[in-house]
Amino acid sequence: MFTLTVKAEQTGLTNLRPDDTQDNPFWYMFKVQSSIKAAPLAYEQSEPPKTHKIIEFDCRGLEFTEFKPEGEWLAEGTDSGTKFTAIDLSDGEWFDYDEKAGEEVSIKDITWEIRRA
Repeated sequence: MFTLTVKAEQTGLTNLRPDDTQDNPFWYMFKVQSSIKAAPLAYEQSEPPKTHKIIEFDCRGLEFTEFKPEGEWLAEGTDSGTKFTAIDLSDGEWFDYDEKAGEEVSIKDITWEIRRA
C-alpha cells in the first residue's frame, strides 16, 4: 500500500482536492520505476491487423517515484466560501483573486510525497 501526501502554503484557501466525480474522474498520474526488467516487444505488420502483446506488467517490485498533479483541482475560499474550480497545479503554484473576500488567493510551495502505508 502507498499513500500520497501533500504539503502546500495556501493563502485564503482550504479544502484543496482533485476534481474527481463519477462523470469526470480524475486521472492520478505517477512516474514509476520497475525493478523487474522486461523489454517491450515490437508490433509487427500483419494482414488483417491482429492484436499483439507489447509488454507485460508485473506489479511486484513496482515503485512509485513521483506524483504528477495533472488535471483539475478544487478549493474554497477560507472565509468567503468562494468555490474555485479548474485549478492547475502542474506548475507547482496557482494564483487567483477572491472577489467576495477582496483578496488574492494562492497555492505555493507544493510538495508531494509517496509513502508506504
